[in-house]
Amino acid sequence: MTQTMAPGPFAALIDDDLGEVIAQPDGRFTVVFERRLKKPIEKVWAALTVAERIADWFTPVDIDLRVGGVYRIRFEGMDAIDGKIVELEPPRRVVHTWPDSTDPNGPDSLVSYVLEPDGDGCRLRFSQTNLPRMYLGAAAGWHTFFEALPGAAEGIRTPWSQARETQMGERYKAILAAFPT
Repeated sequence: MTQTMAPGPFAALIDDDLGEVIAQPDGRFTVVFERRLKKPIEKVWAALTVAERIADWFTPVDIDLRVGGVYRIRFEGMDAIDGKIVELEPPRRVVHTWPDSTDPNGPDSLVSYVLEPDGDGCRLRFSQTNLPRMYLGAAAGWHTFFEALPGAAEGIRTPWSQARETQMGERYKAILAAFPT
């Protein structure tokens, strides 16, 4: 019997559509998510820009919230990833770099969060550009992380789960198969 894993406790407060993977002419990729959250834009903005809230849905970060400020991502058991904030329009848009540790001469990935009010909630448009093919699994990872975003908007931590991300990876197999190696 196959056992399925339930989504996070706040998954009903956010859309569950699959993200989109787009091939770029240079052989890299862009991952895009559009999400409607049943949370006010101010709370979602805090979940995207306040270190304690980011840790509730993603991973610990150090963030200096200004253009040129450091955005240090700290996944457990890995070296820190040091990006820079390159765009900032509170409470609507924040963009930071994500360097490719496997290719220091390659272009940085850009991670973009754009919020728009939508009735009693808001819409999030997320993109990560310049992804090398080896990181396309990030689509399932982002999907899994975003399930916890509504809880983080309320200050509730939802730990990441490898089992859940693996389950989400099954949903992305057909999309990723369209990009043969």
